Amino acid sequence: MRTLTSLLLLAGLAVAAEPSFRPIFDGKTLEGWKGEGYIVEDGAIVCTPKGRNLMTERIYSNYLLDFEFKLPPGGNNGVGIHYTGEGDPAYNGMEIQVLDDTAEKYKDLKDYQFHGSIYTMVPAKKGHLKPVGEWNQQRITVLGDTVKVELNGVTITEGNLAELAKEHPKHRGVRRRAGHIALCGHGDRVSFRNLQIAEMPLPANEESVRKEGFKQLFDGFTLNRWRVEKDAKEHWVPVNGVLTYDGKGTHLWSEQSFKDFTLVFDWRWAAPGPMMDRPIIGRDGNDTGQKVRVQELDSGIYLRGKPESQVNLWNWPVGSGEVWGYRTNNNLPAEIRAGVTPKVKADRPVGEWNRMMITMKGDKLWVALNGLAVIEEARLPGVAPEGPIALQHHGSKIDFANIWIKEL
Repeated sequence: MRTLTSLLLLAGLAVAAEPSFRPIFDGKTLEGWKGEGYIVEDGAIVCTPKGRNLMTERIYSNYLLDFEFKLPPGGNNGVGIHYTGEGDPAYNGMEIQVLDDTAEKYKDLKDYQFHGSIYTMVPAKKGHLKPVGEWNQQRITVLGDTVKVELNGVTITEGNLAELAKEHPKHRGVRRRAGHIALCGHGDRVSFRNLQIAEMPLPANEESVRKEGFKQLFDGFTLNRWRVEKDAKEHWVPVNGVLTYDGKGTHLWSEQSFKDFTLVFDWRWAAPGPMMDRPIIGRDGNDTGQKVRVQELDSGIYLRGKPESQVNLWNWPVGSGEVWGYRTNNNLPAEIRAGVTPKVKADRPVGEWNRMMITMKGDKLWVALNGLAVIEEARLPGVAPEGPIALQHHGSKIDFANIWIKEL
């Protein structure tokens, strides 16, 4: 079996000339945000003297973040990226400085403390802030290892996270590739408005995939090739090549039915789940009787129209790729149940993009996740010979991208 990595080769992290943005602040309320010490005033989020960290409920990975900010004299704040949601965003994520570095009290700043710097790691170019009290326009680009800050149309900061991780091995946040976005307050009356984001998928080498005989099952912009039932358009929303799902509504089914095929796609969790105790499953498919506390996140891919033949996407200790309907069926032989149990947990941390390949030939199943074989030639006795594919609704917010299929 050809590996998943060889089928979806990484390309350059190019950004569309005019990506589509959506607001992450409605201008009226703090809906979608968590934290204390911030208010909404005149269409802006304003930090109060009690303001510390205000973070998005959703988690983000690859994106462009546009916003405006206004500083009072000596004002200090920041924008946290890839934040875990706990502790200091500057270290459990990374903090982009938002600072009136012209103030007299900051005359002895270190170079990495000036406005736009990645705190403790990358200094920004100085001299591009507008006068105190005026609105500034800023864009933060976070694409894979690339972080870039543009202030009032000028690029002031550029960093490569892989290189920075080598230079700063003790910095926890620089190793992360997903997390919450946060406003990092210090009690100063700093204002933010017009916050909007354009999320991006992982890049894929379309030319190579097409040469292999794959066809797009998701074109990145519409729900063509999918059955749009009930209120599906409200909950399954394509934008900039990402199919975002808010965890509501129902499954999304392909219009076409498939017999033997290879399906390749990317997916990631778009919001954290509740903490729950979940069982540890042995490689033989049996419950060990032990449990571990994890975020409850659940989705999956229905194969050939049946929920029993579902490849799980979830955050359980056993890892994504298992076939729940077969593993938990005690009427099946032990070797069948073991065969549909992942050999290894290959999931990336919650919020980061995963790349999966699923192959069905007759009643045989192969699953690769992030370049590792997790299911190999497992038998699914009684599986339907043909049927549609579904992206499962199970209440978790999840994103899909780069969905391609090849009929065998």
